[in-house]
Amino acid sequence: MVRRNLSSVFVGGVYIFPGGALDPADDDPAAARLCRGRDESTASTLLGLESGGLAYWVAALRECFEEAGVLVADGPDGQPLSFADPSVEARFVGLRHQLNAGERTFLEICQAEGLQLATDRVHYFAHWITPEGAARRYDTRFFVAEAPAGQTPVHDDHELIESLWLRPADALERHRSGRLDLILPTISTLATLARFERCADLLAAVVRAERWPPVDTHIELPGRASRIGLPGDPGYPGPVER
Repeated sequence: MVRRNLSSVFVGGVYIFPGGALDPADDDPAAARLCRGRDESTASTLLGLESGGLAYWVAALRECFEEAGVLVADGPDGQPLSFADPSVEARFVGLRHQLNAGERTFLEICQAEGLQLATDRVHYFAHWITPEGAARRYDTRFFVAEAPAGQTPVHDDHELIESLWLRPADALERHRSGRLDLILPTISTLATLARFERCADLLAAVVRAERWPPVDTHIELPGRASRIGLPGDPGYPGPVER
């Protein structure tokens, strides 16, 4: 989890997940050609969109790299990108600074490094829309993935001023005790994550849910939200697994 800058206009000082707005470049056909395991049609169908769905995966990966220094991608050798080699880590730290400074684009970096974006390892999880009438609104998709081995999340020290790696249940307990400021979508997401003992169990459940038609895999939640139904949820199609 990362903490927003105290001076941020929107939810300053609150702990959130890395993320941000779609960029027009995220929908570039050249970016789509770097995506492995998902195409535009299936991505849009899963998100309930007529088009442009794959750009959400590109944006999620880009923002995660910008804000947390984590890049879910495969290198030129086809293996998951790792920063275990200090020289590789130093190079990508520099590339991240260039990206955040506007000196290079995410697409340019991926092309220069021979990367394939591992969109097949990133899974659609939830959709939150601020209720009408709010002074500042958002329409946000949530995604979930296993953190790559050999990469250590680090906040950007600009938009974000702190980062934490902790169990979902511990995050909720800190919130209840007043030590961690959270907003409703984050609380709800953490509550769902906390139902699973291991990352692998969560991802397996999300992957199973993705395989159902979109009309069946989404359930409505209070506060204008929907998320992929998981085993045990009301309305989940198929047998319940415990």
